[in-house]
Amino acid sequence: MESAQENNCMEENGVEKKRLGLLRMKVDQEDPGAKGLDDLMLRRFLRARDLNVEKAASLLLKYLKWRRSFVPKGFISEDEIRNEIAKEKMFLQGVDKKERPIMVALGVRHTYYDRDLEEFKRYLVYGIDKICASMKEGQEKFVVIGDLEGWGYANCDFRAHLASVEMMQDYYPERLAKVYLLHAPYIFWTAWKLVYPFIDSNTRKKIVFVENKRLKETLLEDIDEGQLPERYGGKLPLVPIYK
Repeated sequence: MESAQENNCMEENGVEKKRLGLLRMKVDQEDPGAKGLDDLMLRRFLRARDLNVEKAASLLLKYLKWRRSFVPKGFISEDEIRNEIAKEKMFLQGVDKKERPIMVALGVRHTYYDRDLEEFKRYLVYGIDKICASMKEGQEKFVVIGDLEGWGYANCDFRAHLASVEMMQDYYPERLAKVYLLHAPYIFWTAWKLVYPFIDSNTRKKIVFVENKRLKETLLEDIDEGQLPERYGGKLPLVPIYK
């Protein structure tokens, strides 16, 4: 049995390696600027499209065009997101048991009436780029703890929610390992029903709604207590992502 599984794994790896080569060839031909991309990045886009070279190439070329336009300097500076930073709603917090960095987001600190959508998008890029840069060698994914305690009508922002989904799926594929959603109030489900159809099947599988009574128990399944924020029964203070 083990031998059969090993053979299947080797065959799958062989197929992926071959298609990775085809993807690189196709993307390099259509966009000379893609020649500096490493295999890990190409593999993420390929896996996001179930090893379909054509679809992966289309997604990657779309990403490259977007990145040059939206992040022309190669990074988002704090001066470009001052209003978002002032709200202190995103934190880079420890690692899980697989050494994947953890991002904590406090939903109650995002309000639709005082946000600029483009600045919000830049803030997302800033945060995701920062958490990806913190990863240890060989690690490609991160974990999100989305805390919805106190979330209400003022925090319901469909355009921003949709922008977050599209950002992860189109420009950072295969970066998200798991999302824990905590303290989801009844009102949240109205917004969830609107956003859910836009979330692809692979991403849906990564989303876990955590029961309040099992909050610490659930988080401790994947995160050591010493890496868990104090507000969830752990030992780490929350540190804003810009610090």
